[in-house]
Amino acid sequence: MSRAKSAHGRVGRPPVTSRSQILTAARHLIDHIGWEKLTIRRLAAEIGIGATTLYHHVRDKEDLLFLLIHEYADQIPHPDLPSEPRDRIIACATAIHDGLAAWPWAAEVLTTDGFIARLSDSALLLVETIVAAAIEYGCTPEQAVHVFRNIWYYTVGEILVRAHSPGRRPDDERPDQPVALFDGLDASRLPHLAALGDQWATLSWRDTYPQALSAFVDGLLSQATERPGQRADG
Repeated sequence: MSRAKSAHGRVGRPPVTSRSQILTAARHLIDHIGWEKLTIRRLAAEIGIGATTLYHHVRDKEDLLFLLIHEYADQIPHPDLPSEPRDRIIACATAIHDGLAAWPWAAEVLTTDGFIARLSDSALLLVETIVAAAIEYGCTPEQAVHVFRNIWYYTVGEILVRAHSPGRRPDDERPDQPVALFDGLDASRLPHLAALGDQWATLSWRDTYPQALSAFVDGLLSQATERPGQRADG
């Protein structure tokens, strides 16, 4: 089968005109070299076109990354929403966590200032639901924003720490040999850490996000809706 010819009659790869082809190639590069090493020039070489041609489709690397995130966010299934606002917050936060956990590099990109203004409507719907549920629970709009922000910081932090921790194992799998992280500690000064030394790695590998999220949301909502003098009277 002959290869396609260019407008000048030269034999070569067909020009890329599809954004989906560009995004597919970008995902392939990210999977193999990481998003930090992805460049427009490298992507153009991967596709077989000039960098100038690629700039007709994307403005720069940041634009490309957000196009990928938009496409991915549109594929994340939105959860069935419970009737209780507190439970809706947890359901949406879990959906965000699970989506980003599968694509941790996106969580790093989304740590940039003003990221929320660049999210797609599909992703913003989860944010809207969290804010609306917090207001329905009794938060002011300002408090609802703080509730989302704190959940976001916790969720992204959890994802990035786990993504950058080498040798992670499934929750139910223990290391073959105990890892004494605190070997040699002065037990008289740090007795609890010394005692937990060979268990710390195994315990920290466990995924406790669901339980911690529930406790975190309960604390945020309780603090936000606490009335003046309520703590002293209680």
